[in-house]
Amino acid sequence: MSCSLSLEKFIGKVAIVTGSSSGIGKAIAEALVKNGVKVAGLARRVERIEEHSKQLSDEKGKLHAFKCDVTDQEEIISTVKEITEKLGPIDILVNNAGLGRATNIIDGDIQKWRTILDTNVLAVAIFIKEVIANMKLHKTKGHIININSILGHRVIDLPVINVYPASKHAITALTETVRLEINREKLPIKITSLSPGYVKTEIIMSEEFANEANVEDPKTLPGLEAQDIADGALYILSTPDHVNVNELTVSVQGY
Repeated sequence: MSCSLSLEKFIGKVAIVTGSSSGIGKAIAEALVKNGVKVAGLARRVERIEEHSKQLSDEKGKLHAFKCDVTDQEEIISTVKEITEKLGPIDILVNNAGLGRATNIIDGDIQKWRTILDTNVLAVAIFIKEVIANMKLHKTKGHIININSILGHRVIDLPVINVYPASKHAITALTETVRLEINREKLPIKITSLSPGYVKTEIIMSEEFANEANVEDPKTLPGLEAQDIADGALYILSTPDHVNVNELTVSVQGY
């Protein structure tokens, strides 16, 4: 494989990054903008993306803010339509939006389960459906990245976040299922599962989450930075047309 990987083929193209107001999504959106991509950043806290866009105003690409609640099916559909009308056909989709809630299964909170599954699984499937329809229409050589987790490949005994691994295992299966559908239709679209270990993001680092989950202070744990995952996403996207990275797992050295 060539060592001179770049995102030149995506300069001026359109990417959707969900959950881009903070953490991994914010880092990926910024990395794409710096590489000349027009990025539609989606989140409920749209004002954060607008502020980030101002900070990136001198970069090669541009960050556009779109307000979207990914638990709302109709809002996903209308937002994707709005993006294509304003920015053009979609070349990249990064399904990053995701969350965990402190709950278990034996005596857990069903509404929390529903929120986790709506956000981490159903929203991903809906975005894939809408974006692939657009890619098919324009015969786009597109790329979809699903931000997964090491917990999507093995279950670890982490009390009270017990529905989260199930949601991420679903992403592992969903990614592979979509790959088979893409191959069956002979579409020029790549799809990748990007699975980080523990990443020091705003939500995970919060005292509220630590207290709710009754876990050790996250600030003291060895973990990845959001930029580490953004670097992984850039590598995935920079591969030649004949190369598809099916799965990329990123973890802290020694763990």
